[in-house]
Amino acid sequence: METDETPRVLPFQLQFDKPVASQIKIAEWNPEKDLLAMVTEDSKILLHRFNWQRLWTIFPGRCITSLCWRPDGKAIAVGLEDGTISLHDVENGKLLRSLKSHTVAVVSLNWEEDGQVIKDDSVNNSTYEDRTSRFFPPAPRVPRMPGLAPGDTGFMDDSDDSFRELSNSSYQRFNILCSGDKDGSICFSIFGIFPIGKINIHNLSIPTPFATQPATCRLSHASISKVALSKDLCHLIVMCSGELNHDEVESAERQLGMHGCHCLRLDTSIFWKRKNELHQVAQQASNIEDLIEVIRASLSVMSKQWSDAMHTFREKFDSLSSLIIDHGLDSSPQEEFLSLLGGARTSPPVHQFLVNSLGESGVKRVSKVVCGAGKELQHVVLDHLQPAAEIIGFRMGELRGLSRWRTRFQGIGLDETLINNATEKSGILLVQVERFMRVLSSVVQQFLYDQDHVKPFLELSEVDIEPDMETLQRVKELVHFGGFSDCDFLRRTLAEEFKQMESSFKEAFLMPFTTISRKMLCKDVLPLFALPSSSASVSVSVPISVTYYKDASTSVSSYLTHEHGFIDYISFQIPGDSSSNIANCIGISRRFMHSLSNSSIEESASLEAVLLSVPDGYHCVDLSLYKEGQIVLLLNESTSASECSGESCMMIVQADDLPFVSIPRSGCINTWNLDQLKDSVTHLRLENEKVRNIPHSVAAPLAVGASRGVACVFAARKRALVYILDEDEDDVSDGE
Repeated sequence: METDETPRVLPFQLQFDKPVASQIKIAEWNPEKDLLAMVTEDSKILLHRFNWQRLWTIFPGRCITSLCWRPDGKAIAVGLEDGTISLHDVENGKLLRSLKSHTVAVVSLNWEEDGQVIKDDSVNNSTYEDRTSRFFPPAPRVPRMPGLAPGDTGFMDDSDDSFRELSNSSYQRFNILCSGDKDGSICFSIFGIFPIGKINIHNLSIPTPFATQPATCRLSHASISKVALSKDLCHLIVMCSGELNHDEVESAERQLGMHGCHCLRLDTSIFWKRKNELHQVAQQASNIEDLIEVIRASLSVMSKQWSDAMHTFREKFDSLSSLIIDHGLDSSPQEEFLSLLGGARTSPPVHQFLVNSLGESGVKRVSKVVCGAGKELQHVVLDHLQPAAEIIGFRMGELRGLSRWRTRFQGIGLDETLINNATEKSGILLVQVERFMRVLSSVVQQFLYDQDHVKPFLELSEVDIEPDMETLQRVKELVHFGGFSDCDFLRRTLAEEFKQMESSFKEAFLMPFTTISRKMLCKDVLPLFALPSSSASVSVSVPISVTYYKDASTSVSSYLTHEHGFIDYISFQIPGDSSSNIANCIGISRRFMHSLSNSSIEESASLEAVLLSVPDGYHCVDLSLYKEGQIVLLLNESTSASECSGESCMMIVQADDLPFVSIPRSGCINTWNLDQLKDSVTHLRLENEKVRNIPHSVAAPLAVGASRGVACVFAARKRALVYILDEDEDDVSDGE
């Protein structure tokens, strides 16, 4: 056995051997920095530098089922068991955004940005500038609820710009966060924050493009293992396990379908074709949704502040009205209260009230509480609610202009009628804010506390506000001059108006979501290997890795992805209990995206695959596709008596050196494609010079960082071993 002290010969340098507090179940290297994010068995997220210095630890409070980095490495997406996806800041782990895209556990996350860099301006490569910053100061923050310390509300602090940077996507490359759950649903979010589509693999009509007669099939009892967008965002590869059946098969015969692991190819080219339009809509809509949360929180804070103040007032002064009536006076409680505050002589009932209740100083304290609440409400409106409503109005105006460009934006579902309605609702809200400020000012100045005129505006009141008839008539006359078509807005409260505006926004933004969802279709299916029928309703977990390598050949033609020269590589372990004849092998396929039925496509475009037989006495724990066409394999001894004993090894295989075999595609789905390779299996040998023995039994995951050329392996004894994969990386510092 080789040890770390062996003079040379070792292909990988052991950089660190560090203890970990708990067993790690998920690990991912940052794509841009030397940072490793790890998820423990008890669902804590740890972020470490390359030198193993821990930067932060967070605990979402729910079971973590998946994790991935934003392409620029500035944020991390976390999939939870309840279907929530949370985005966290890389600097401090703070929660930036939370999306409830799914209803069950999110088992796979993939965040991909548009990798296309076009220098020719004549090509469809328009840039988009968000003009809002030209006319408005930075957007307001969510107001903090009185009595809470910073961070207690779950919102970002005013001093933290991470949340604003997440929403300001005008400087980012167009990117898509793709998420898959255990029930087969796949969701898409632009910049990770604006939902733009959702499909379910059970509802897909899957074509068999190589069939002599048009035929389709469907998946049942399927569970997603992996989702991976191509570099140009035009294709989505979905690895799943389930039962594949012909649509034409009668229901009684459906049980004869193929149960196993399948690979689907979905057409997501709408993201590439309409990326500029989608970028603009997502930029405006995501910022509008942020501002809606500001208004919602502002109304909540204002309602609580005013309710607390009026409770204090009524608690002290409710008995004053009955005292005035008992003494037969004509004055009102407001008049008596103003006389008292002004230093005038008190009437007998007020004198009795003061003696029995709170005293003159107590009256002034109550007055200060109520006046202070009124001023606080004014500050919330001026600093948070009103600026948010104004920016929403401007952004809706921008969307309104885009919706009128039908040739470009109608195809992504930006409906002019719905946008016009939402724009009007945002304008009406501004009028309601101004109206509320006038009512609040009059109440605070005149102490009209016996009849609360403020509270109805802050609640979803069932009783309509009745404006005077003259005002209503003038509002109706303004319709002819471009005024609001909804003439009943003066009958509604501020809170009710906000509810209607939010509803109109949801309706307007649902249309692009629905339109894009309908345009994502399944184009191909690749049955890989069979699984025991006993696992039909159980999610099968096998090591899987999907990535895209540059094609080094010079014969790359236009059938390749729009980024020119990228080929998909799909690597997976065939489990030992597989019912096929190729158990305990590793399968690698490539060019699945380009294996089209068009006979004019040259030979290089056909689907190719290779089977690698794991050495005797070993089984594959995990695998990862690495840079420059390399595959990293993590193998454990199968003969060890316990999980913690025994040895393991890490191996790198060069994909270009493997004897890939072209696989003829058949229109019949009752054929496992990899079974065609069982007579040409390539046997892996430990004598390979790219093998490193590890004196521990290891467990998944295998975390490979392509930017630095490192791999982190987790031993069964709660140890983390970091290896340098590239031989030329001898000069590795301990810093970031």
